[in-house]
Amino acid sequence: MLGGLLEAAHLSAMEDLPGLVAEYGRLAGFSQTMIYVADLQQQLLMPLTGQHDVFGERLEPIRIDATMAGRAFRGVEIVEARHVLDPAAPESARTSPAGEGPQRLWVPLLNGTERVGVLGVTVPNGAEGAGLLAGRLASLVSLLVISKRPHSDSYARLVRAQPMTLSAEVLWNLLPPGAFANDHVVVSAALEPAYEVGGDAYDYAIDGDTLHLSIFDAMGHDTAAGLTATIAIGSGRTSRRQGKDLPATGQAIDAAIAEQFTDRFATGVLADLDLRSGQLSWVNRGHHPPLVIRGGQLVAALTGVPDPPMGFGWALSTGLLRYQLEPGDRLLFYTDGVIEAQSPDGEVFGLERFIDFIVRREADGVSAPETLRRLIQTVLNYQRGRLQDDATVLTVEWRTERQQRLALGGSRAPVDTPG
Repeated sequence: MLGGLLEAAHLSAMEDLPGLVAEYGRLAGFSQTMIYVADLQQQLLMPLTGQHDVFGERLEPIRIDATMAGRAFRGVEIVEARHVLDPAAPESARTSPAGEGPQRLWVPLLNGTERVGVLGVTVPNGAEGAGLLAGRLASLVSLLVISKRPHSDSYARLVRAQPMTLSAEVLWNLLPPGAFANDHVVVSAALEPAYEVGGDAYDYAIDGDTLHLSIFDAMGHDTAAGLTATIAIGSGRTSRRQGKDLPATGQAIDAAIAEQFTDRFATGVLADLDLRSGQLSWVNRGHHPPLVIRGGQLVAALTGVPDPPMGFGWALSTGLLRYQLEPGDRLLFYTDGVIEAQSPDGEVFGLERFIDFIVRREADGVSAPETLRRLIQTVLNYQRGRLQDDATVLTVEWRTERQQRLALGGSRAPVDTPG
């Protein structure tokens, strides 16, 4: 099944995947295979084009909250349900009696820790090893979706609920995935408003034992703001790949913005994390200080005398700032739109509410990517679905190798049977 699918997928497009997965899935006894991917705001699971249910009807989107498929996505676990005839129908009208007939498995599609969507498969009741094999199929499907989405306009349209502005179009194509993890670190990021983002941006990259991090908030909320953020990302990447240190990188970004604009600037934080020792180094260019959460409490705001925002051409630098993390610490980088979001009666979301939200989800055992998904939904709801400013959050959790393996080791093996 896996070898045949992999070979057949080499000369296929995104639109071909559902048919190929169904064809090769049948070799392992799987039927009614369905591939769903998360929309840009992670509110809905969207079926890849060309898929139909057993009645021949086109598949409909599934909400991520309060559904079985969404549960697999949210919890990054295989969820077992009773046989589904029509995923969009009411529960009472779409399942077979408990313990009878085929069983339905919803399996998360993962690119590392990035949640791509879910795979639904129907298996014979009591089929031995079905969960393990479905998980392996989902792993391959994830890689195939990831490999084909950069050049698929049908995928880009599918995951969008509304038209995208020019600045958002440019920025989304520059940003790294919203989640990454290895044995030492978990990185998660979220950005809103997804379709109209102006000057907010984030970036990260691994270089040996170093994690490079940056967050930017460019002046304004228009195409020029998006271009400013684009220049900041591009200049930052060029500088670090040339081996420049953080202060020099900040100066290079400052000069690049000043060269293109006379009245634009961006605040930001540029940081390096030594993944072996947990030593954090950073420069703050007029931005909110990063926060450190440890053991469910805020233990540090990484304040210091900030350098000027980038774009003014002021050759001022306070040099590197440093902080020693402890295993399990979570770093929070954020922009104005998170803490300055206002309710209809003018009450701001605030820093305290932001920190409390993160701490509570951590105490509940919610993963970092899911925490940020819920945070963004909460901030959007707080401001009635329309943010007045870009809201970006970048979280980094530094762990020992053992902690990371314990956190990720059981993500696919359990099969959760609802009571």
